[in-house]
Amino acid sequence: MSYVDIHCHILPAVDDGARDLEESVEYARRLVDEGARELIATPHVGNPRFPFDPTEIADRVAALSAELEQRAIPLQIHGGGELHPSEPNALSNDQLELIANGPPGARWLLFEIPFAGVDQRFADDCRELMARGFGLVIAHPERARGLFSDGGWQLLRSLVAEGALLQINVCSLLGNNGLEAQEAAVGLLRSGYAFTLASDAHPGTRDHTAALGFALTLRAGASSLQAWRLTQANPRFLLRSGIPAGFNEQRGVSLGRAPLPVA
Repeated sequence: MSYVDIHCHILPAVDDGARDLEESVEYARRLVDEGARELIATPHVGNPRFPFDPTEIADRVAALSAELEQRAIPLQIHGGGELHPSEPNALSNDQLELIANGPPGARWLLFEIPFAGVDQRFADDCRELMARGFGLVIAHPERARGLFSDGGWQLLRSLVAEGALLQINVCSLLGNNGLEAQEAAVGLLRSGYAFTLASDAHPGTRDHTAALGFALTLRAGASSLQAWRLTQANPRFLLRSGIPAGFNEQRGVSLGRAPLPVA
């Protein structure tokens, strides 16, 4: 196995993730023992609860990477960020570039779903970010309240048709975010709408991993090939190739049917 995690709050003392360096290091050691080789460090960006300057990301990633190298923990960390939905377009393109991943021409952002539910404002913000030249990976859509009951899915499905990709959480498959989120995550997985699975780990408090996610996707009804794609091939593709124009059309996403929660 060679897991890749694109959503992880591993940087110490920047948000509600790892509280100190030792928590970051111990989590990294565990990841390597489980077969992880790469991850994107995604501190909260634009979240009013956790003020953070994205210009600090490169130096903080370099510092943690140097510590892991010194301790012989072979985990490659890439800089990124989890963009908060409150005022995403208040950031300049230069600021967004600091948390984007992928090669030139296919750069993408990890954009957090609003927990209160998917609404027209969120859809408009997504389209504005895409119009500015960024692809979108929408983080944990299953955690949006009433995703399949209040019209939010229709908005989200339209964004997928326009090029956005969906990332579900290990903790949602575990049921840690409630039954509604668990059922929505399973529905997105079984329908093929979920492109990748990530830990959204917060070392020290939420320590689940992509390796656990692999097992949970199998338990939820995925084939071993789909589980491999969700936890290894697809996140690696995002790092190496980004989100090329027209990618969802090329991968043949079934956009005509909405996944239903699984009872």
